[in-house]
Amino acid sequence: MTRTLAGRCECGAVEYRVADDFLYSLNCHCSNCRAHTGSAFKPFAGIEGSKLEIVEGGDNLLVWGDADGKGHTRCATCGSPLYSTVEEGRVHVALGSLRDEPSLRPTRHIFVGSKAPWFEITDDLPQCEELR
Repeated sequence: MTRTLAGRCECGAVEYRVADDFLYSLNCHCSNCRAHTGSAFKPFAGIEGSKLEIVEGGDNLLVWGDADGKGHTRCATCGSPLYSTVEEGRVHVALGSLRDEPSLRPTRHIFVGSKAPWFEITDDLPQCEELR
């Protein structure tokens, strides 16, 4: 049986559950993810959207995106990034919003070709100039 992880925003207005069944986990250094998080990179894990459930504060979600359903979901009160909806019915869960430890940790850095020039990657994970 798959374990369930709890996640929430900073202020606690939004809480969610997600299956600990992530397909991949990455550290993204692209300029969009840096702007989205306000930090050097965004650690996230990808999973089918059907495996994420908002359990509190569903009426307090701020969704910014495009007409085809892709976008970013934050808490409307505190602005915490929670997850992004991407192609093929998947979501990218912001790992910083999890309260429980996922079994899959990031396996590589992506878009290091556009990483913040002031940030130095010091771990041994593979580094990809773009997505792969």
